[in-house]
Amino acid sequence: GTVKVKELMRVDRFSHVMHLTSVVEGELADGLDALDAFRACFPAGTVSGAPKIRAMERIAELEEDQRGPYAGAVGYLGFDGQMDTCITIRTATITKSAQLGDRGAQAVCRIEAGAGIVADSDPQAEEEETRAKAKALLRAIEIANGGTLA
Repeated sequence: GTVKVKELMRVDRFSHVMHLTSVVEGELADGLDALDAFRACFPAGTVSGAPKIRAMERIAELEEDQRGPYAGAVGYLGFDGQMDTCITIRTATITKSAQLGDRGAQAVCRIEAGAGIVADSDPQAEEEETRAKAKALLRAIEIANGGTLA
């Protein structure tokens, strides 16, 4: 096959977390396009688990709320067939809520972040990782709101 790992488990450091990043490249077979590649890769195993189909069935059984944009993708598809996407692994979804008295319409912001739970995970460490990931989003909201979360 044409799939090659160009870079394996590079450590990328960000303000609140570190990620292991790998670069994987390949050529599509004749007759396939970027959307075929996208369909084959999503949902990403990073946020669903494996084997993918059974993992998605278990997610549907166990999670009370639908994920919405969380664990999906954001990106673009150009007229030239080029595509670039990223997984929405930390999201802030803002929706309008009902009128609240004389304060007018209020917005509700839902923050979603997660950690990779595996057989030997430490639940406390996974919770700390999830909180660290969400902290960057909360800080951005705080800054946008003039320094407060209220």
